[in-house]
Amino acid sequence: MIDLTEQSSLELLHSLPLWKQNEILISSESAGDSNMNLVLRVKTNSRSVILKQSKSFVRKFPQIPAPIERIEIELRYYQLFEDDELLSSCSPKVIIYNKENHILLLEDLGNGTDFSAIYAPDYTWDINDFHSLSQYLNSLHDLQVSNFPENVEMKKLNHEHLFHYPFMEENGFDLDTIQPGLQDLSLAYKRDTQLKSALELLGKRYLSQGTTLLHGDFYPASWLKTANGVKFIDTEFAYMGDREFDLGVLFAHFALAKMDARLQSDFLKIYQHSYSELLVNAYLGMEIMRRLIGIAQLPLSLTLADKKLLLERARKLILAQ
Repeated sequence: MIDLTEQSSLELLHSLPLWKQNEILISSESAGDSNMNLVLRVKTNSRSVILKQSKSFVRKFPQIPAPIERIEIELRYYQLFEDDELLSSCSPKVIIYNKENHILLLEDLGNGTDFSAIYAPDYTWDINDFHSLSQYLNSLHDLQVSNFPENVEMKKLNHEHLFHYPFMEENGFDLDTIQPGLQDLSLAYKRDTQLKSALELLGKRYLSQGTTLLHGDFYPASWLKTANGVKFIDTEFAYMGDREFDLGVLFAHFALAKMDARLQSDFLKIYQHSYSELLVNAYLGMEIMRRLIGIAQLPLSLTLADKKLLLERARKLILAQ
C-alpha cells in the first residue's frame, strides 16, 4: 500500500493507477479537515477530483485504531444510488476505486462548506437547504437494500465512542480543557449506574442488524453546501439499522444548535416514515451526551449552564426508552 499524506508529491500521486492516459497532475491540496480519512483535492490538466484514502487509524486521532476497509463501505453506499435521481444528485459520483491502496476517487463537488455554522447563535437557515435534509433522509430510508455490508468493525468503533468512552470516569480526557467546570459537571453522569445500564441496552440495539439503510453519521459536518445544492458525504459509518438512529442524531444537533423546535416539526412534514418516538429520543439523548462529554467535541455556542440543562434532558430521554 502506498501511504499518502497531505505532503505527498505529485510524482507519487501520479504513480497510482487512477489517471487517464496522458493526464498530467498539476496540484494537490487538503480538501478539508476530515475526521476519519485523508482527503485531497487533485487538479490535473483535464479535471479536478477528490482522492480519499482510509488508513488503519482515525485521521484526527491517530492513537485510535480504525478498520482500513471502511472506504469500501462508502463505495458501496454511493453505488446504491446510481438509479435513484434524488439520492444520486445529493452525492458525489464515484470515478474509480483502488482496493490495493484503499483509495476512492470521487467527483469534486467544488469549494463547499459544511454546516458547522448552525451552532452559532445568529445562524439563519436557507429553507431550501433545510428541506434538503428531510428529502434526503426520507429517500434514503425508503431505499430497498439487500446484501449491504454489516460494517461490524466500524460499528464497534463508533459504539465505543457513543456508549462507553464518554461515561468512563477515568478516560484520560480532561473536559476542563474544553470548558472550565465541564469535567466536574460530567462526573454525575459517569457515576450514574442507572444511566449506564440504559446505555448498555441502547448500545446492544445499535450493534444489532436492522432493515433500513442509514447514513450512520448524519450531522452538520457530513452536509456540504455547494453551488449545486446540499450534498451528503462521509458515509463510512453506514449500516442497516433503526431509522431512529439517523433521526435521533439529527435532532440532537438541532438541540445542540438551540434551533427553534418548529424546525423539527417542519422536517417531519417531509419525512414520511413511521418511527418510535421513544427510540428516537433515546438516540437523541445519547448523541447529546457523547458530544458534550466525549472526545468528539463540536464548535458549540453553549454556556456551562446550557450544557447542564441539555445533559439533564438527555439523561431523562435515555432512561425513558
